[in-house]
Amino acid sequence: MTLRMTPFLMFQGQATAALDLYCALFPDAVLDEVERYGAGQARPEGSVRRARLTIGGQALMIFDSDIDHPFGFTPAISLFIDCDSEAQLRALAEGLGEGGGVLMPVGDYGFSRLFAWVADRFGVSWQLNLP
Repeated sequence: MTLRMTPFLMFQGQATAALDLYCALFPDAVLDEVERYGAGQARPEGSVRRARLTIGGQALMIFDSDIDHPFGFTPAISLFIDCDSEAQLRALAEGLGEGGGVLMPVGDYGFSRLFAWVADRFGVSWQLNLP
């Protein structure tokens, strides 16, 4: 058996909105599967019970937690994206950063041609790199 590691993003009622944003911003995003909560289950009907989204060949598990909790995402863990062009990096930085925050604005920091670090409106941290 080969081990496989998959990043797992836990939302609290915002997983559908996050999936919609990521599918809109990443042209190669593939929503591989979505299972939703039904009537009378732990979360409101239609909330994401489990989803698998693939971006750039990397699968992400995404779901709406059925337990409310006082914590969210932190920039200590981020999703690192190597972009194909400056235009792509800038578009992703703008789209992901809208309603979120900029941790490092688009710029040349000396370790790549261009880089940005943003947190999206859900608190997920993204490092965007143009090698």
